[in-house]
Amino acid sequence: MRLDAEHEMFRDAVAEMVADRVAPIAAEVDESDRFPEELIEVFGDMGLLQLAVPEDYGGPGGDLTSTCIAREEIAKGGLTGLGQLGGQCGVFVQPLLNFGTEQQKQRFLPEIAKGRSLTCLAMSEPDAGSDPAAMRTRAVRDGSSWVINGQKSYITWGSVAKYALVMARTNDQPRGAGISAFIVDTATPGFVVGAQDRKMGQHGVPNVSLFFEDLRVPEENMLGEEGKGFRAALRSLHINRPTIGAMGIGGAQAALDYAIAYCERREVKGRPVAAFQGPRWMIAEAATQLEATRCLVYEVARQFDAGVPHEELVTISSMAKAFAADVCMAVTTTCVQLLGGAGYMRDHPVERLFRDAKLIAILEGTTEIQKEIIARGVIG
Repeated sequence: MRLDAEHEMFRDAVAEMVADRVAPIAAEVDESDRFPEELIEVFGDMGLLQLAVPEDYGGPGGDLTSTCIAREEIAKGGLTGLGQLGGQCGVFVQPLLNFGTEQQKQRFLPEIAKGRSLTCLAMSEPDAGSDPAAMRTRAVRDGSSWVINGQKSYITWGSVAKYALVMARTNDQPRGAGISAFIVDTATPGFVVGAQDRKMGQHGVPNVSLFFEDLRVPEENMLGEEGKGFRAALRSLHINRPTIGAMGIGGAQAALDYAIAYCERREVKGRPVAAFQGPRWMIAEAATQLEATRCLVYEVARQFDAGVPHEELVTISSMAKAFAADVCMAVTTTCVQLLGGAGYMRDHPVERLFRDAKLIAILEGTTEIQKEIIARGVIG
């Protein structure tokens, strides 16, 4: 798949940074599960954290294609989860751009544009993951404020974010109609961060539970109209799904590149493994799957950047994420198999990338949810 000259230059710049700053620490970060905070400044100076912030508010004004590029290239560095640092603020900025007041945009976007502040989306709950409309977190009006009580689960960046977009039920209307969105400064009293989750993979990216204990938020921090917050969150997730697919592509490509190099130097009966038909066909199939996925993911981004209405891209966006999740898992599984016993050992990055791959099918909407969205778009 070919990109235009501007996007190719952007890809080259990100790839160079990843080779210099991300790849060398990948194994250590996976082992320690620490968040490499030193990358905030590096990514921020390149405009990667704040890609979605428009130029009018001091940001780089990156398009969705740029976010996909950033996430794919960062994931190639050996830690798929860190791909989320590319365009990190997207699920916060997009709702703000689409539903926020000009006053809210002027208040929050210039700070995010500096590339030093992380954000998070606080939506999932212990009993409301794939069905977020079932959330129980409540916000009750008290004078000129809203008081929020409840709990959120598996919140990526929740422990390091400056701002959180918090979803809470503000009335008893059914399902999503009763859910509103609030911009919350995480330093506000009552915003309590739980212990870091211990994950199978995607190490280096903090995920935590959040607890809201009489968290008081001024009324001017409600995003959009009351009861419209769920719509704002879903819109941002639909837009973001191709970028999750791009992360999967990057991780799987890194695994395939390593497996090919291994098969070229590993000899069996005096011949490189890569000279045998069986491994060659496995590699050929994996490469084909990855290229097909890349074309689908970047086509969604291209259409969005070209101004195709969001509503017309919901189905193909879910197709891109679901397909990428399956291919990422299949390709990394193939790569482990190509290395044989060595592929099961932590000495080789394919083991790490295999573990990382699984979350692509879960993050920001499971594959099963994507298939239901696709079915609604195709069947009705």
